[in-house]
Amino acid sequence: MTEQEHALPLLVVEDDPAIRELLEEELNDAGYTTLGVPSAEEAVALLSHTPVAMMITDVRLPGMSGIELLQQLRQSGSELGIIVITAFGTIDQAVEALKLGANDFLTKPLDLEAIREAVFRVLERQRLALSHDAELTHFHGIVGKSPTMQGLFHDASRLAKSSAPILILGESGTGKELLARAIHQESPRHDAPFVPVNCASIPADLMESEFFGHIKGAFTGANEARKGLFQSAQGGSLFLDEIGEMPINLQAKLLRALQEKTIRPVGGEREEPVDVRIIAATHRDLDKEIEAQNFRSDLFYRLETFSLRIPPLRERGSDIEHLVFALIDKHADAQGKQIEQIEPEALNTLLSYSYPGNVRELENAIMRAVTLSEEGVLQHGDLPERLRDHVSAQSDAEFTPTLRGEVLSGTQTPAPAPARWPSLEEVEKRYIRKVLEATGGNKRRTAEVLGIARRTLYRRLEDDS
Repeated sequence: MTEQEHALPLLVVEDDPAIRELLEEELNDAGYTTLGVPSAEEAVALLSHTPVAMMITDVRLPGMSGIELLQQLRQSGSELGIIVITAFGTIDQAVEALKLGANDFLTKPLDLEAIREAVFRVLERQRLALSHDAELTHFHGIVGKSPTMQGLFHDASRLAKSSAPILILGESGTGKELLARAIHQESPRHDAPFVPVNCASIPADLMESEFFGHIKGAFTGANEARKGLFQSAQGGSLFLDEIGEMPINLQAKLLRALQEKTIRPVGGEREEPVDVRIIAATHRDLDKEIEAQNFRSDLFYRLETFSLRIPPLRERGSDIEHLVFALIDKHADAQGKQIEQIEPEALNTLLSYSYPGNVRELENAIMRAVTLSEEGVLQHGDLPERLRDHVSAQSDAEFTPTLRGEVLSGTQTPAPAPARWPSLEEVEKRYIRKVLEATGGNKRRTAEVLGIARRTLYRRLEDDS
């Protein structure tokens, strides 16, 4: 959501007309509509009949204070986003305001950029909370609002109703075991065991015994009979993670168990009936494994009839926003912390990184950041160094000029000189026009990008006209 897309007005409660006008002008420039009142009493009256997106209030007001206004709204059950501003800020006031349910606390003299960023954060959290209520963004703990994930949830829910084998495909870290557990929970077998096993973690010489069990004396060291994974999952689901790592000789026995619904323990003479639903998963390309004769084609076709692909995080669009906030809440709750704010730079880094390790990598990064965070703020410095460095390098690359020559064997072929080099003034004017175009004509934002005062920008635009 962009700032311009927000329809409801922002309410500014400030008794100083100059400051109220400054706040309204800044927010209007950012694309919001605003309403301004000079007192808490007028704010209460206005809120009784006019819906607003959020409220920014001074602490010291004539009559009822901003803190009292905040308290009254929260006691009435209002979940309105509220930012408290004061020229007399103290730690005690900040703590009191946050305890009463303020979403942010800022002090005068006003940093207009900080105000704009705080407003954006509050509105973004509200938007995500509303979307969580309005749509299916969770499927047994899996977060996903994007069309691809919504389709995946729908298909998984339908397939869960049968007992047919399912093959889950996806890169490492996408959450294949989470989806397998969700399918089990959706199925008629949800009260029976869910038994997960990583095929890559079992030694090849022990795998048959692990899967099918063995009788007493079946081999050296088998001093007593032992159940295998199939027997342990009786009536439920057996999740075979990384099935592409399974030895080919065991694949034949797995196929027989799927077709006949029976197994034979190692050393046993009789088949035993089993009622187990197989959910398999792999990050490997099984077509290539079949070509390399590492995977049986008949087993693949048996499993692949009902297959689900989990998309990598880079293909999931805005899901990363929902995941960021959901994972912050998850790990803050687990650690008994209150994370009230996230620095804009930290949020930008989390949203910009490519995550080759997918959701697992994102969760590990957020778990670290929450652990290191202090005073309820998740800061950019709390994020893993590789995320910070990657995004920083990406930003540097975007603004690094290059010549038209190519670098070959360590030498660069210089670009031919144009007929006339543009003057520095011409380059500057072109760049200003490019930035102005990129910001949709927003002069305040253009000045921020250029690192100049707005009045300087106006002057240079006048010179260019």
